[in-house]
Amino acid sequence: MAVKIRLQRHGKKGKPFYWIVAADARSKRDGKYLEKIGTYDPNQKPAAIDLNFDSALNWLDKGAQPTSTAKAILSYTGVLLKKHLDGGVKKGAFTEAEAKKRFDAWMKEKSAKIEKKIEDANAALESNKKEAREREEEYRKKKLEEAKAKAEEAPAEEAPAEEAPAEEAPAEEAPAEEAPAEEGSDSEEGSDSEEDK
Repeated sequence: MAVKIRLQRHGKKGKPFYWIVAADARSKRDGKYLEKIGTYDPNQKPAAIDLNFDSALNWLDKGAQPTSTAKAILSYTGVLLKKHLDGGVKKGAFTEAEAKKRFDAWMKEKSAKIEKKIEDANAALESNKKEAREREEEYRKKKLEEAKAKAEEAPAEEAPAEEAPAEEAPAEEAPAEEAPAEEGSDSEEGSDSEEDK
């Protein structure tokens, strides 16, 4: 039976989550598997990989063939390097102590790179948040200035409205002018009354 180490898709639409499994090559992608080796979540930054190191190494020693993506994951976690170093020990190229020393040095370097990547991602996120805050502050200042400009224009428009009552004042004077005319009509009435006499 040909065994493959591959990814089995889980999660929901647009947010995949994968199990890393050892499965028969003839089984369906999301079908039966022999053993679940770990998980892979590409939605996080950097991608989260939780792998049972010893189980993956055991399956590789038994002859399981990883798919291209699974191979990249195994290489990233150091499983393939460990298998390579174990092969060198079996052939007598170097001792087990030397192999362990090389593997530990590689793991230390790899963990430093991962920490740097996490720090860079966090720094980028912080800078994006800071830029967003600055843009928001500029937008608020602009809106505040526009509101002040409108407020200054509004009293300028109201000033002619205040002058309008001053124009109405002569209209009020018009009845005062009519008043003398009424007085004249009173005098006419008075003259009528005199004519009656």
